[in-house]
Amino acid sequence: MLLKPDLRLSRVVRITWKVDLWMIALCTGAYLLEAYILRGTSHIPNNIPALLATTLAFFIGFNNNQAYSRWWEARTIWGALVNDSRSWTRSLLAYTQLHIDPVTDQAHPNELAVRLIRRNLSFLYALKQSLRNTEEPDYQSYLEPTDLATLTHYSNIPAGVLDLQVRDLQKLRETDQMDGFAFLALNELLVRFSDSMGRCERIKNTLFPVTYVYFTRVFIWLMIFILTIDIAEEAGMWSIGLGWLIGFVFHVTHLNGLNLINPFDGNPASIPLDSLVRTIEINVMQTLHAPEIPKPIEAVDGEYIL
Repeated sequence: MLLKPDLRLSRVVRITWKVDLWMIALCTGAYLLEAYILRGTSHIPNNIPALLATTLAFFIGFNNNQAYSRWWEARTIWGALVNDSRSWTRSLLAYTQLHIDPVTDQAHPNELAVRLIRRNLSFLYALKQSLRNTEEPDYQSYLEPTDLATLTHYSNIPAGVLDLQVRDLQKLRETDQMDGFAFLALNELLVRFSDSMGRCERIKNTLFPVTYVYFTRVFIWLMIFILTIDIAEEAGMWSIGLGWLIGFVFHVTHLNGLNLINPFDGNPASIPLDSLVRTIEINVMQTLHAPEIPKPIEAVDGEYIL
């Protein structure tokens, strides 16, 4: 997720330089075609590139609007996961019976409840790994050896972790370590975790219509070519720069939408899953009074956070 309201010029150049070179080459070819081959024999009416540019504006606007909708839905889902994880931790500590140490006679949080709280962190790390298609083993650090052995039978690790959560939550109820109302409330939170996971998977596995992206790119190149030919007679070699400039505006606007289409990809404009999961982890560890608290995720070059 980007942290600054502006971008460095160097980053803009790194993102667009390849396309810029192709656009300059296309504009140069269009100018040479008009100047040395057509030589004004065929005039393109000015309203043709204007009409094409207007159509492109609608195409790009639609693409960007739909891309931002996907991005915002993903951010909303993870905002709910943050809130539900805090509620999960707080509820388990409040609604389960305390463990009394027979030696010191001091009350400690229920051991099974603490296991459920820590395992929820594994669920979040496993979900992040699944959404980003990485092989990070972070989710294993909060699991018991028996849990890891059970998860070897699952292809969907986050779903497997939720199954383990349901099993132990039922155990708390069967051993009268929580009442029925608390059980229903916590089970509802597990259902919400499952719903959030399914919504994330729907966004990840539903491809944005390829035809919209493909034809928008084709129309941008076509507009640049026609526009350069149209203004070459009046602007001369300046038509190359003008064609590139207008093409640059359309291309960068389209690129903004493309960066949001897949909100879990791990690019600077995507959802900061690393930061969100680490924030939850810090909150949970502080609630459990853990001796070591992980540090927040730092921004990359002070520009964005993953």
